[in-house]
Amino acid sequence: MQSLDEKDRRILDILKEDARRSFVDIAQAVNLSEPAVRRRIKNLVDAGVIRRFTVETEIEQGASAITLISVNPAIPTAEISVKLLTMEGVDVVYEITGQYDIAVIVSGSSIASINKSIDDIRRLEGVGNTNTVIILKTLR
Repeated sequence: MQSLDEKDRRILDILKEDARRSFVDIAQAVNLSEPAVRRRIKNLVDAGVIRRFTVETEIEQGASAITLISVNPAIPTAEISVKLLTMEGVDVVYEITGQYDIAVIVSGSSIASINKSIDDIRRLEGVGNTNTVIILKTLR
């Protein structure tokens, strides 16, 4: 993918603040036409820069955890990461440095649902050791 220019970066900043902003509002903010903004956002989605549009609420429901994963050196880390992204309960996958190879944010309706997701992660071929911490509180 080509590198992002300043207009793309500004569009991304606006969408991070409010993914529901209209194309017209974004166009005014970045000094482009509405069709140009629509095209740029489509290109960002097609290129995988924007993976999804989400809704965050103030209502805390369910539970979340961070799971650190060691990957067997015989299996490429990227291969495990792609599989993790398709699993139920997995919200975000980070490839990291240090003792572990991957950090995953897991969420579910309860601790039991998180435990099921972690059990599923442990069954993936190539996953070695895991270390999970439950998220008690999120500050923004």
